[in-house]
Amino acid sequence: MSKKITYSAMAVAAALVSINANAAGFQVNEHSASGLGRAFSGEVAVADNASVLARNPAAMMMFDTMQLSGAISYIDPQIDVEAENVGETATDVAPTAVVPAGYFIQPINDQFAWGLALFTNYGFATEYPSDFHFGSDAGTTDLLTLNLNPNIAYRVNDNLSIGAGINMVYADAELLRHQGGLNPSNPSADLLKLEGDTIDWGWNIGLLYEVNENHRFGLSYRSEVELKFDGDFTDYTGAFINSGQAGETVPGKLNVITPAIAEFGGFHQLNNQWAVHYGVQWIQWSKFTELKATSDQCVNNECLLKEEDFDDNFRYSIGATYNLNPDWILRAGFAFDEQAGKSTLSIPDTDRYWYSAGFTYNYSSQMTFDFGFTYLYGKSNSFEESKETFHATNDAYLTSAQINYSF
Repeated sequence: MSKKITYSAMAVAAALVSINANAAGFQVNEHSASGLGRAFSGEVAVADNASVLARNPAAMMMFDTMQLSGAISYIDPQIDVEAENVGETATDVAPTAVVPAGYFIQPINDQFAWGLALFTNYGFATEYPSDFHFGSDAGTTDLLTLNLNPNIAYRVNDNLSIGAGINMVYADAELLRHQGGLNPSNPSADLLKLEGDTIDWGWNIGLLYEVNENHRFGLSYRSEVELKFDGDFTDYTGAFINSGQAGETVPGKLNVITPAIAEFGGFHQLNNQWAVHYGVQWIQWSKFTELKATSDQCVNNECLLKEEDFDDNFRYSIGATYNLNPDWILRAGFAFDEQAGKSTLSIPDTDRYWYSAGFTYNYSSQMTFDFGFTYLYGKSNSFEESKETFHATNDAYLTSAQINYSF
């Protein structure tokens, strides 16, 4: 593990409370183009390609042959934050992002299958102007996670399948804060910095119940993962460390919990052309209570402390698929993503509405291509922090492309 975590930890600390453009809190849902096109409705039950591994390992028993899927999603958030009393606006504080994902499923026999997934469930990035008046609360924050997830599935009988996997989560974080209004003559001056990475572990389980070939239900659970960052904390003013020496770097620790996720969904093929799918996802955000970076070389053993006010939230989705002809499949969906945490300058969280559409092109019996598009509308909201009232607007455009190949 990297020894550059002190500020990584803080970066995570501040970053985790950063703006996330795609889902409540700092969750990332962009696992596939096919899923994006239906607003990720029914993901635990649809199983139309190998990307189902991101949601339900039991669904591997739906595959008769090996399949490889790869997806790239492009996220273009439009987030502006206005400080009403100061009269200052930070525009486009969340940068664009590219989110890759890959999946492989191999049936072993009629009763067993295994698969490997590489994707992300959590991440965020925000970049405020370096001379922003509230730079000590804003600045640059980045958190990237990557989940390597091997799975195995077992068919219990004609109707029921179960699956399980382990999750090796790599996380990288960076946090940079500026002095802002604390130093009016040079607001861009650095205040503190954190950077680092870590590898930690979790697990996931799932089940799939097939009523018949046209109707099925899925249920899955993915455990929380506690990210334990060790690295470096740099204090550019000397106010946070015992030595009082400006610009000194000391070792530090930061623990961040990425919440557990439970999901239920259904898929129903109504006739040869139409299918409907729906889902409910629960995220245990109440586990995320604080961002605390510690070191025996910081004042009172505490380099950074930020209390968080998050509650468990739900995401509801519904969609439909239409088989236009043997070559083309069309899909659309809608989702409502509840606000998870009290809005702050780092994370002006809000309710989000997903309006999605997409299609599949069946190039051959072995190769297919998926494309998905979503407009994500976030409710405008106001909040108070640092004795200032802020107003935030939050929208995003999501695009994804995917290729699937069966062997």
